[in-house]
Amino acid sequence: MSDSSDFSSSTSDRSLVLDELKARGLFYQCSGEEALHRHLAEPRKLYCGFDPTADSLTIGNLVPIMMLRIFARHGHHPVALLGGATGRIGDPSGRDAERQLLTEERIEANVAAQRAIFQRLLGDDARFVNNDDWFREMSAYAFLRDIGKHFSVNQMLARDSVRSRLDREDRGISYTEFSYMLLQAYDFLHLFREHGVTLQVAGADQWGNLVSGVDLIRRTEGLDEEGENRAFALTAPLVTRADGGKFGKTEAGAVWLSHRRPSGEPGTSPYAYYQFWLNASDDDVRPYLLFFTDLPPREVDELMTRHGEAPHQREAQRTLAREATTLLHGEEALRHAEEASQALFSGDVRGLDAEMLDEVFASVPSSRHAKDELSGDGASLVEVLAGTPLAGSKSEARRHLQAGAVSVNGERVEDPHAHLATDDLLHGAVILLRRGKKAWHVTRWA
Repeated sequence: MSDSSDFSSSTSDRSLVLDELKARGLFYQCSGEEALHRHLAEPRKLYCGFDPTADSLTIGNLVPIMMLRIFARHGHHPVALLGGATGRIGDPSGRDAERQLLTEERIEANVAAQRAIFQRLLGDDARFVNNDDWFREMSAYAFLRDIGKHFSVNQMLARDSVRSRLDREDRGISYTEFSYMLLQAYDFLHLFREHGVTLQVAGADQWGNLVSGVDLIRRTEGLDEEGENRAFALTAPLVTRADGGKFGKTEAGAVWLSHRRPSGEPGTSPYAYYQFWLNASDDDVRPYLLFFTDLPPREVDELMTRHGEAPHQREAQRTLAREATTLLHGEEALRHAEEASQALFSGDVRGLDAEMLDEVFASVPSSRHAKDELSGDGASLVEVLAGTPLAGSKSEARRHLQAGAVSVNGERVEDPHAHLATDDLLHGAVILLRRGKKAWHVTRWA
């Protein structure tokens, strides 16, 4: 993995971190930029909060995590806040309806599962805190007295996350969610007092919550000796796709940062993760390289120049897929993903082990068949093809076979009288059919 050598990470000017964020397009807005630039000349502690609403994080959580990585490279000290308390409430930001409340057992399990992701992306030295540690013992009247008295209801109603819900006639907002910004603001105050944290980072949709924390610290702690704020807020833009589609969504659903999730819910395998980045459009690949890899912006610009000269080679997408997959899953997982990708492209799929075969063809159309049909003379390939989307009828199946357009487990079959037998089963359960170069179908025999 490359370092971001465009920007010094020495102790002489840690404030260059803001220049790198801007060069990567990760700087959206901040409170007091000039003061923050001066503030970051010394090593500072910063944090970002993540609510454990699931036992994994999605690819959308990568932006603030990458921000924490960048700050760490410049000599600052990131803290990941796992919201064991705020996760019990639910952030109304970006929500049309109130989140479903989770049990304490589920939240604790989610916190543990998410922690492993942060350790992979931020390293073993990553620092974690859980806001359940300070909210659990807080009484209701202490909350109202020590936090609530510092907030104007008028200002709270003006926040986008609240106003958007109030403007919907069919749905309002509960007091529980209305109070979320107070809890997040107190998180910042507690971390400021107890751990010396002076900066909070997040996505642009969190700006109102971040500013609430900065304001609370100003009201309770006052300004510094220079008459400036003691704490700051910084946001990155929300990631969008050039075609207007939602970032991080595929036909299979959300792209998760975990392969296997403790809940048993589907995760995202390293192969699927690799493919997600490999399929990035030409319009999206440059910002993705800047957002989601450690490649210096200068190298990204050079790469995009080469890509523009030969876009059909997809060098930019392949680099993005390699860098992003290695960052999250490691080099060994990348190697397997690339081998599987090459096997799918070439059709040489017999060498894939059972687990990788399932991963590669997880989203490919499939059908189920009785295994005893393969005994004796076997199952007519024409009849099997006609029962799949690869051929609309037996006559069409014959034409595809005679044209040499059909392969079984990657090997071309041209005989319209061919049959499938038990010897064709991969790992005793699957036979892969392909028409042309890209149309695959999985037949599962049990």
